[in-house]
Amino acid sequence: MSDQSPNRVNVLEAHELGKQVSSPEGTLTILSEVSFEICRGESVAVVGPSGAGKSTLLALLAGLDLPTTGHVVLNAANLSDLDEDGRAQLRAENVGFVFQSFHLMPSLNALENVMLPLELAGHSDARKLAREIIQKVGLSERWSHYPAQLSGGEKQRVAIARAFATEPAVLFADEPTGNLDSRTGANIMELMFELNRNSSTTLVLVTHDQSLAERCDRIISLDVGKLISNQSVAG
Repeated sequence: MSDQSPNRVNVLEAHELGKQVSSPEGTLTILSEVSFEICRGESVAVVGPSGAGKSTLLALLAGLDLPTTGHVVLNAANLSDLDEDGRAQLRAENVGFVFQSFHLMPSLNALENVMLPLELAGHSDARKLAREIIQKVGLSERWSHYPAQLSGGEKQRVAIARAFATEPAVLFADEPTGNLDSRTGANIMELMFELNRNSSTTLVLVTHDQSLAERCDRIISLDVGKLISNQSVAG
């Protein structure tokens, strides 16, 4: 199933992932025996109905949570072999996030929000790099504004700039247009795909929008916690 030619390097591997949680009704299975591989630079959509396990899968792939069974390999590191601090360090070095609710720091302006991961990563020229990517996402006139002064689309542009700032190996986007009107959402996704094309960052996108999913290289479909299909999109 995997093609390990020089041009195909796996950046993410899910091996027989299972996730169970306890509830008053007993043990609930959220994911069961989910396996796939994602190559560097690929754009992959994760689709499925509500309750299919999409957000849980994203959390496992990013090392925000650990599976009950199976394991995840992120950039050649088995996440199950690392403690919480080790996983946090790996995320800081390899992962960016974009959520539908933006998750910006309200006390920091747009530029400072983008600078934050760069400073945490120890970049001495964090301000210069942040200014460059703020310009790339079309917010060069708004860099000094605070989140409360920005529209929803502008907030998501800041969030995308912050996510791409450290040139992560993988960018996880969980319904990134969920709180935006359709036109703004389309512009945001155009920006995200453009940044994905122009970098070696891998994009893993959870979405309920089929037309958006079909713009990715591949679609992974879940239903009731199981992998239903894993198919390349005809280009």
